[in-house]
Amino acid sequence: MFEGILLYDGASRLVYANAAAHKLCGECYPRDLSSGLTLQQLLPGDALAQARAEGRWSGHLSFGGDAILMVHVYFGAEHGEHFLVLMQDLRQVRFHDQELVRRHAELNVRLTAAQEKLLQSEKLASIGQLAAGVAHEINNPIGYVHSNLGSLQEYLHSLFALIEAYERALRSPDPRAMIPEIDQTRARLDIDFISRDLPQLMTESREGIERVTRIVRDLKDFSRSERDESWKLVDLHAGLESTLNIIWNELKYKTTLEKHYGTLPPVECLPSELNQVFMNILINAGQAIGERGTIRVQTGHDGDHVWVEIADSGPGIPPEAQARIFDPFFTTKPVGKGTGLGLSISYGIVAKHHGRIDVDSRIGEGSRFRIVLPVRQPQATVEAV
Repeated sequence: MFEGILLYDGASRLVYANAAAHKLCGECYPRDLSSGLTLQQLLPGDALAQARAEGRWSGHLSFGGDAILMVHVYFGAEHGEHFLVLMQDLRQVRFHDQELVRRHAELNVRLTAAQEKLLQSEKLASIGQLAAGVAHEINNPIGYVHSNLGSLQEYLHSLFALIEAYERALRSPDPRAMIPEIDQTRARLDIDFISRDLPQLMTESREGIERVTRIVRDLKDFSRSERDESWKLVDLHAGLESTLNIIWNELKYKTTLEKHYGTLPPVECLPSELNQVFMNILINAGQAIGERGTIRVQTGHDGDHVWVEIADSGPGIPPEAQARIFDPFFTTKPVGKGTGLGLSISYGIVAKHHGRIDVDSRIGEGSRFRIVLPVRQPQATVEAV
């Protein structure tokens, strides 16, 4: 206990003193309470008169060095005159405040680390739910690349056979006499078809490998920890396309995707975190759609802010649920379809970017989520990261 409590009667006789008061008075006064320290000795000359006149007196008492007592005196006369004296050692107050600041900073660091772990866990949970779809998106191009390599192997055998026929002709005494055999070999191996199909086969294979490369790169960018990321100017459209690339298998079988992109300036943000927001809302939109529906993605620029809007043609969110959709662990999905953290984490990320999420949902008409972000962050925010 840092606060000393003294109670004196109207004749300046000590009635009560707690342990903290005994300690403080013993450290600061030549006479301690047990030897009869009076109010007149304890306080300045005008303190008692002011307390009687106004009901209270407050001040600071210095005792050399850095010993300073903050004292409050309260006067009451309802049941006989009494003076209540409260005193604090400012050294202890400062120490206590410093300890609170230190503990607050420590807790803030631990909270930030916990939030990062939670966000990372939710990212990995999202990828886990999409794992089969992502594997399918990778397997498709790998499959036709593998098939094309089989065709390429056959084409190489045919081309080597034709080259061998040319070599025999060049070594023969009369190369022109070998022309019919060469023409027959070309026709048998269908070299004309190979010459037309080979460039297309190579183009398709290259596109397939590039498709896999994009998916792997997007997954790597999406799943990395924010400890490695800094505020930067990015193209939000690139982030949207990257996110759609990862989750497309989740949407393409039942969703018609409409994209209406406006002209956006580079936005200062943590791109990996915003991609998490886009993913959460897009997945929710896809899961809200039944057999078949539409997801519309729009972007726009309004003064110092940009916005990204994701709308679905699902059944809409009931009014009683709309007030809770950003609460941690709240979900209307069946077990196994989500943790209930997606929108809560998204709300926190957008707030961290000094933005907001506007929700408009009507039963039977679908839902619309608009993410509004400043083009530039306050300087203090960027410097703090």
